Amino acid sequence: MWSNFVQQEEEGRMGMAFGGVAGGVVSRGGKRARAPRMSDSQEGKIKLTFFLVLVGVTLTVLGLGTEFWVELAQPKHFRNNQTCEMAHYGLWKSCVRTLWITDIDPKRESCGPAQLPGQSNCTYFKFYTSGENAVIFKKTTNKNLNLASAMLAIFSLFLMVMGCVCVIMSLSKNVPFLLKPAAVCFLVSGVLILVSIIVFHQSVLALLASDHSMPLNHELSWSVACVGSAGAILILGSILFILLALPFDPLEKCMPRTSRSDT
Repeated sequence: MWSNFVQQEEEGRMGMAFGGVAGGVVSRGGKRARAPRMSDSQEGKIKLTFFLVLVGVTLTVLGLGTEFWVELAQPKHFRNNQTCEMAHYGLWKSCVRTLWITDIDPKRESCGPAQLPGQSNCTYFKFYTSGENAVIFKKTTNKNLNLASAMLAIFSLFLMVMGCVCVIMSLSKNVPFLLKPAAVCFLVSGVLILVSIIVFHQSVLALLASDHSMPLNHELSWSVACVGSAGAILILGSILFILLALPFDPLEKCMPRTSRSDT
């Protein structure tokens, strides 16, 4: 009878201990220790860093949705006519523009830039529907490289959304431990978007090497600048989130040591 009473008492204590851990409360010396909450200054720093990351996400969406990743330009007098042609494309579609030579800078030897007024004919790539390659100025695209670049960019955007969800939950619950998975998501997404640019540039080089009968000048355009800037911003934001998720302030840890060394 006495052994049954002791066993029931131990089971009750174990149930209370597991219940406290499941509820986020740990009993230490008769006192309940809750998960650490973020201070007002820390919350302000997190919101500021989150705003910086949102700028990177916006630049990524802008770059992915536009078709100014690269510009391909014929020589200005290639057709011996009053007009010349150039093309620009992104991850999803390409556009061929016919420009007037009189509108082009006399010092420029190739047709362009794409911002000049002219007739434009845009078509979506068939990589994602029928699997066909596209032909631009007798040159054939490499669909494998184009698909890889697009998939990397889409997966990067998905990780950005997951990181934003983690930060929003961290701010709503007033707990900083969700900043670490958010930082990992932003770090990986920033690296992937930069890798996507590298793969896309390789696809452009493969396009130019597919046919040498027509000379073309190529240059990466402003959409790539947006995406590249977004990748750098996301990596910087991930580093800041990691520092904010630490249980101590790195500056406070460093400043006393420097002051002591000075004295």
